[in-house]
Amino acid sequence: MNILILSAGTRDKVVQYFKKELAGRGRVIATDCSNLAPAVYEADDFFLVPRITAPDYLDKVLEICRREKITGVFSLIDPELSLLSKERERFLAVGTTPIVSGYELVETCFDKYRMFELLQKMQIPAAKCYMDQESFYRAREAGEISYPVFVKPVRGSASIHINKVESQKEMEVLFDLYDDLMIQEYMDGTEFGADVYVDMISGKCTDIFVKKKIKMRAGETDKSVSFKDEKLFGLIRDFVEKCGFRGMIDIDIFEIGGVYYLSEVNPRFGGGYPHAYGCGVNMAAAVVRNLSGQENEVRIGEYREGICMMKFNEVMIRDMAGEEIVP
Repeated sequence: MNILILSAGTRDKVVQYFKKELAGRGRVIATDCSNLAPAVYEADDFFLVPRITAPDYLDKVLEICRREKITGVFSLIDPELSLLSKERERFLAVGTTPIVSGYELVETCFDKYRMFELLQKMQIPAAKCYMDQESFYRAREAGEISYPVFVKPVRGSASIHINKVESQKEMEVLFDLYDDLMIQEYMDGTEFGADVYVDMISGKCTDIFVKKKIKMRAGETDKSVSFKDEKLFGLIRDFVEKCGFRGMIDIDIFEIGGVYYLSEVNPRFGGGYPHAYGCGVNMAAAVVRNLSGQENEVRIGEYREGICMMKFNEVMIRDMAGEEIVP
């Protein structure tokens, strides 16, 4: 069994987890558009590929899958998830299973307003969202919402161009500067993150790990503590199973006044997944079992509370003499 991790970037830990899980039974291969992506050097082999927007990108990846006899493939960045899901049949034709949810669901996750509409339809609490300034101003006049609010891209990731806005003047400046923005209610509560696995064979939610976020940096969890609540587990399980998710999912949640609000939903490994792994929630093992044709047992909440994660900086030093540096 061989696993291909696309756009590995700095996610060294994910590569390490799959290498440990395969333990000689297969190889972990990584790709990136830069040979200064440290995670690729943790893999058994890596390939330098074009950017995902290049016209020949998909052909290059499919060729790697054919040549290296890849069993399963997944990506660690949002923009690539839709491509993997949309071209699922082309991957299956070369013997490779894309580890990702269905195309329409992936697209909904990447479009924050569509996700808001889905949550509303499912009667799941979510932050109020507005697609334009006029509808927000009407809601504000009606007393339905007030400043501060978040102004953010409808489609985006890594907290790019997300701003907390305190006034109409600030909002108008942002809407003049950037296109395709939306307005979201500011959630002033406790923030949680959930790492979730939905079995690719049975469709059952088999793993949920929840962490209370203590400190954030560049859109990712920097410090967190493990947390358990059966009410929240039930909300997450019902949501992901009814939607039809598959594989790894990362969900942001807010708790205000005893009510849980679902926010961002990313159908991939989240940046804080190492916390879950360190607490025994092994999604690399779940992926390998599924690719072997085995269903996973339900292990929701099988971890200890009060276990903290603290990220810290590390560096990789590598001799690149004689190689072209691709930044």
